[in-house]
Amino acid sequence: MKLTNKIGVIVDSFGIGVREGLNKAKDVGAEGVQIYAVKGEMDPENLSPAARKELRSYIDSLGLEISALVGDLGGHGFQVKEDNPWKVEKSKRIVDLALDLGTNIVTTHIGIVPHDPSSEVYATLHAACEELGQYAKSAGAYFAIETGPETAADLKGFLDTLSTNGVSVNFDPANMVMVTGDDPARGVHLLKDYIVHTHVKDGVRLKEVDPRDVYGAVGYAPMDHEKIAEMVSSGTFFREVPLGEGGVDFDGYFAALQEIGYTGYLTIEREVGNQPELDIRKAVEFIKQYR
Repeated sequence: MKLTNKIGVIVDSFGIGVREGLNKAKDVGAEGVQIYAVKGEMDPENLSPAARKELRSYIDSLGLEISALVGDLGGHGFQVKEDNPWKVEKSKRIVDLALDLGTNIVTTHIGIVPHDPSSEVYATLHAACEELGQYAKSAGAYFAIETGPETAADLKGFLDTLSTNGVSVNFDPANMVMVTGDDPARGVHLLKDYIVHTHVKDGVRLKEVDPRDVYGAVGYAPMDHEKIAEMVSSGTFFREVPLGEGGVDFDGYFAALQEIGYTGYLTIEREVGNQPELDIRKAVEFIKQYR
C-alpha cells in the first residue's frame, strides 16, 4: 500500500488563531488546512468579498489549499425544528464562503440519526438535510456529516433516503472506535459512495457509552465541543491518543480508503493535549510512513 492522498491539518487544533495556524500548518508539513467557519473572524458575516479574496490569496501564497471548512453549529444539530430555519440559512452561507475560498466541502455534525426512521426527530433531520443537500448539490458542493454519533449502517440508511449526495460524509475513524465501537474499515466500505473528506485521529474505548451523552440529543444536553474535549482527555469512557497508540487499525483504514478509490484529504485533528504542535508534527510523519 502506498498512499498518495494529501495531508491536511485542522488549523484550530493549534489554538493560536487562523493566520498563525495557517503558518504553523505549513511549517509542520501539511499540504492543506481545514478551518472552523462558524464564529469570530471566520464567520461568513464577518468576511467581505474583499476579505475573502485576500484570505484565499494568503493561503495560496503559503502553498496551501483548503481541504474543507467546518460548519458545525453545535447544539442539537438539526434535531430541533424551531432552530432549523436559522441553522440551515447559516449553513448555506458557510457553503458560499467555502466556494469563495476554493473548497466545495463543509463538514458538520447534524445530531444523532435515530435508529427509528418513523420518529419525529428523524423527520426533522431529514427535512433539514434534504434542503441543505439540494442547495449544496446545486452549487457543486457537499455538506459532509462527521461519523461517530451513530453506526455507519444507520448513517448510510439515512443518506440513502435523501434525493442527492449533496449531504455526504466526513469519515472520522476515531469517533467510531471511541463511541459506537464500529470497525472503521468496514464503515469505509459501507459509506463508500458518500465519503468526500476524512479525518485522521486515534482513540481508545474504555467502556460503553450512550452516544447521546457525548453528542447530545433532544431530551439530552446539547452537543458541546468543550465537554467532548474534556471527555476525550479525562478517559472515563474513551480517550483520544496520538496516532498509532489507540484502537484505530490504520493499516486497515488506509487500505479500505484505497480500495474504494478515495483520493481526497487525510486531515489531522487533535482535540486534546497541551502540546498540539508536537502531536500534529508526529501525526504528519505517521501518515508519511505510508507514502
